[in-house]
Amino acid sequence: MASPEHLTFLGHATVLLEVEGLRVITDPVLRPGATFLRRVPHAADLRGYTDADIVLISHLHHDHLDLPSLRMMRGDCVKVVPKGAAQWMRSKGFHHVIELAPGETVTLGAAEVTATFADHSGRREPLGPTALAVGYLVSAGESLVYFAGDTDLFPGMKELAPPGSLDVALIPVWGWGLNLGAGHLNPTSAAKAVELLQPRYAVPIHWGTLSPAGMHRLPLSRVYDPPHEFAQAVGELGLDVEVLITMPGQRVAFVP
Repeated sequence: MASPEHLTFLGHATVLLEVEGLRVITDPVLRPGATFLRRVPHAADLRGYTDADIVLISHLHHDHLDLPSLRMMRGDCVKVVPKGAAQWMRSKGFHHVIELAPGETVTLGAAEVTATFADHSGRREPLGPTALAVGYLVSAGESLVYFAGDTDLFPGMKELAPPGSLDVALIPVWGWGLNLGAGHLNPTSAAKAVELLQPRYAVPIHWGTLSPAGMHRLPLSRVYDPPHEFAQAVGELGLDVEVLITMPGQRVAFVP
């Protein structure tokens, strides 16, 4: 049996993957907040997560590409960004930047990283640059992990990985407010995404972490309920998938 690999959901779209000796972090937001958003009280202690080997950025929105958090990362880590974002990243002083369009792959040590389509806006509001929005497949050893980034449901999800090959799907199930805009999954549509992807494990992300300033201490059900609603929706579809609801900072093992 292969050695266990690990993942740690750190809140919102930030997940640390430990695969084949590599530390891969997605959309790192490692501060108490980003722009007008603040972390809710149960968020993880993030001081120990700045030494990743690979950073995956799904798109340029402030709650996914947080420049101060990226500056906290180890200087020699590789930043993989969507097509159209590399030049802007370099203008901000970042090095070791690789940009990928959907379908393009880069090999980084023991990992192959492939960008995937995402149905989401890639513009950095309000007047920032525009690049693609993507998700990623990370293949390392016997493990295959899908990080969706931000996306709405799209039919091509079914073709992202061969049936039965996907170990873990990191699936956004909500956002940071009381409502969702276009280009997002809710608990029901996220369950339909899992039906298309057929992973062994589904990990709900993009919930319970950020709220608008002044509201982050309120017990809002929209902050905490979505992953449980997602698990219920997956169960109602009768899928042979284990949903792992992990609190920020909880490290869990998976065996490919």
